[in-house]
Amino acid sequence: MNINKSITLFQEAQTIFPGGVNSPVRAFRAVGGQPIFIERGEGAYLFDVDGNRYIDYVLSWGPLITGHAHPKVIEAIRQAALKGTSYGAPSPLEIDLARSIMDFMPNIEMLRFVNSGTEATMSALRLARAYTKRDKILKFDGCYHGHADMLLVQAGSGVATLGLPDSPGVPATVAADTLVANFNDLDSVEALFKKYPDQIAGIIVEPVAGNMGVVPPQPGFLEGLRAITSREGSVLIFDEVMTGFRVHRGGAQTRYNIKPDLTTLGKVIGGGLPVGAYGGRKEIMQMVAPLGPMYQAGTLSGNPLAMSAGIAALSLIKGEECWEKLEKAADKLVSGILSAAKHAGIPIQQTRVGTMFTTFFSETKPKDWNTVKVADKIRFGRFFQKMLENGVYLAPSQFEAGFISTMHTDDLIDKTIAAVTEAFRT
Repeated sequence: MNINKSITLFQEAQTIFPGGVNSPVRAFRAVGGQPIFIERGEGAYLFDVDGNRYIDYVLSWGPLITGHAHPKVIEAIRQAALKGTSYGAPSPLEIDLARSIMDFMPNIEMLRFVNSGTEATMSALRLARAYTKRDKILKFDGCYHGHADMLLVQAGSGVATLGLPDSPGVPATVAADTLVANFNDLDSVEALFKKYPDQIAGIIVEPVAGNMGVVPPQPGFLEGLRAITSREGSVLIFDEVMTGFRVHRGGAQTRYNIKPDLTTLGKVIGGGLPVGAYGGRKEIMQMVAPLGPMYQAGTLSGNPLAMSAGIAALSLIKGEECWEKLEKAADKLVSGILSAAKHAGIPIQQTRVGTMFTTFFSETKPKDWNTVKVADKIRFGRFFQKMLENGVYLAPSQFEAGFISTMHTDDLIDKTIAAVTEAFRT
């Protein structure tokens, strides 16, 4: 596989960007080798600058459910751009996209658009503090909710991939108000509420962990969080930046029939364009300025390009038949990976919820960060490189999720399983 142009570009990029990239995991430090530079995406494929083609299971880290450059999404963006790229003022498009989101997720009674998942989670936590008049928040070890100061405490995703400690630059006074429990462990949650009575504003959780690889909630875990927060007068926040429209058409909250107080969403609602949102119970959302005292603003919030792309993308995945197709494709893929691993005698733990999946090179069933971090990162790196050579692009980290799109046909799934079989064999 020739990647000469990518090599040259990466050499230049390292003189311009920290580590040569604009987001840490892209540097391939967890898997070895060097990053490939992408020229374009089409359907389920990525094409690099050297002309190599890859079946893509990263899909811009999840949001491209309809694949790359879907004609209807591109046309919606084109039509919107002809009318202007940003207004800094209200537009009917905001209402249309909000209505669509609320149709999928009826627990959201009122919402506010922002520009990223990080902004969404940061704002939701500020709102929880304002609503409860409490300072502390509770998160889970290995769960990543964006790079706001208060959330970079025992975070997963890129922080785990690079083996970084809690980030320098985060004041100790900020980190002190972030409490950390173990995912899938209600006793650890109860212990913190007992230690800090009437001080915890809310719990933020990935209802299906995705930023330490895909780790499903154990039976009763999410129900327990709902019961504890209701009892303690705290706000339950579902971070569905990754799981929204991915584990179910109505998000994890619909799949598991749990009603969070607030929900955060990311660029999936904008067809992959930069956008986010937070929303939930009207009583809480009415505290957001200008209606209430909790201030949050953004010049590009609700911009017409993202709104138009989101309206088009969500319209393409409304039908139940779309979700049946996605579930079937995802199940076929993970079943094929498990079969190939069994025949090769390679111990793996294969997880999947909806269209999200992870192959852990481990003999330990993933339940939380402690059971995930023992996975063989070196073996995953070798697997990643073999898959790349065989024309399959996976997330360059053992601690990330893979994703399926509507463009991943049976034929592409078969080709992927063949690539997996070859990678395991060698």
